Amino acid sequence: MSDRPPHHAVEQAAPEEIARVAELLGRAPSGAFSVVVRDGAGDPVVIRNAPFLADGTPMPTRYWLVGRVAQEAVGRLESAGAIDEIEALFDPEIVAATHARYAEERDALIDVDYEGPRPSGGVGGTRRGLKCLHAHLAWYLAGGGDPVGRYVATRLAGKIPGPVASIDCGTNSTRLLIIGPSGETLAREMTITRLGAGVDRTGHLDPEAIVRTLEVLTHYRQLLDRYGVVAARATTTSAARDADNRVDLLDAALSVLGFPLELLSGEEEGRLSYLGATTGILAGESAALVIDLGGGSTEFALGERDNLTAVASLNMGCVRVSERFLRSDPPTVEELAAGRKMVADLLGELIERTPAIVLAPLTIGVAGTIATIATRALGLSTYRGSATHKSVINYAFIREELALLASLTAAERRALPGIEVARADVIVGGLLIIDEVMRALRITEITYSETDILDGLARSLLAH
Repeated sequence: MSDRPPHHAVEQAAPEEIARVAELLGRAPSGAFSVVVRDGAGDPVVIRNAPFLADGTPMPTRYWLVGRVAQEAVGRLESAGAIDEIEALFDPEIVAATHARYAEERDALIDVDYEGPRPSGGVGGTRRGLKCLHAHLAWYLAGGGDPVGRYVATRLAGKIPGPVASIDCGTNSTRLLIIGPSGETLAREMTITRLGAGVDRTGHLDPEAIVRTLEVLTHYRQLLDRYGVVAARATTTSAARDADNRVDLLDAALSVLGFPLELLSGEEEGRLSYLGATTGILAGESAALVIDLGGGSTEFALGERDNLTAVASLNMGCVRVSERFLRSDPPTVEELAAGRKMVADLLGELIERTPAIVLAPLTIGVAGTIATIATRALGLSTYRGSATHKSVINYAFIREELALLASLTAAERRALPGIEVARADVIVGGLLIIDEVMRALRITEITYSETDILDGLARSLLAH
């Protein structure tokens, strides 16, 4: 039987990390630890302690908040009476289960035959109630999914360093981006949920579409917890704007995410798309037109660097055009012509209002239709953002692709390389739109950007 701390539980930071943590704490650490969360400058924010100090004394607090900014922010929160306030908000059983899970993670590092004194308690060394919001936040930031820590992070959004996230519930797909405090991408996901299915015809969000979207949002909430996200924004656009039962989605999303799903105007959608799409592409004083071709609408944002000069949102998207006009499989010549006429009419009104839109020296395209075209243009079998980002697609290829895909059934399109199974039924509608856009605006080539409204949303959070 062993009465000394098990060696495999010891975690040891580098000497320079130990010195920096000692400086942050105002004293030398008494036990072994590792740095598990850092801010944008690489400074320690959270450390993970071994279950025992160097002399064998049990160490109940597995995660410790050492970042000065975060410490001070939580301290102010506690001084204002937040512990009692937050304790009243949480079901005691949820808090107790959180303590038990914390203790289980820590105690799993101790050999089963160890008979010496053991650490006890849960978060902050307690078994029930709330004792230390610093400890709860530390565990959440380290990816522990602590619900109290998550709430504290929400209360301190914009005041503490950490990853930020953006979610976009579009007409065709639901997407997530998580970036670190230095702006590095930690996670980027996309799932086709077809939230806007049937909205153009019925004016309602289909209950099954809402369920599909909420299932994806539940998964995304788990990812936010895993990465210890400190601030997030979630938005929905064209489909929800057009639906008279959008409150069903908004209320349910709030319950799942813990923060509101914002209903963006078309103009705000265009502004954020411009902000995200021009990141890393627009150089010097160059002007650019950003085209965000979505499922229900297409946004046009014209600007020069960060100076946006014109924004417009047109009710034409790959899902809307496909559902309204392209009902045959494959679509008929008459259906394609009807779809073209609607798009051309809308574009004519746009050009009349904003003639400068035809003069942009650089056109940047974002979203799934253009991503698919870029994938196909490069001869890739599946989408790869690292390969397609900043790739250039010429108008001739767009016209060839439209002619080819419009001649095939959806099943035949699904068999082609580079086309997602769930996008095969709306890709012709998307191609029709971009073909008409390039013709009307006299665009000869379009540059695909992997960064888009998600990146604009996330950057808006990092800026704070």
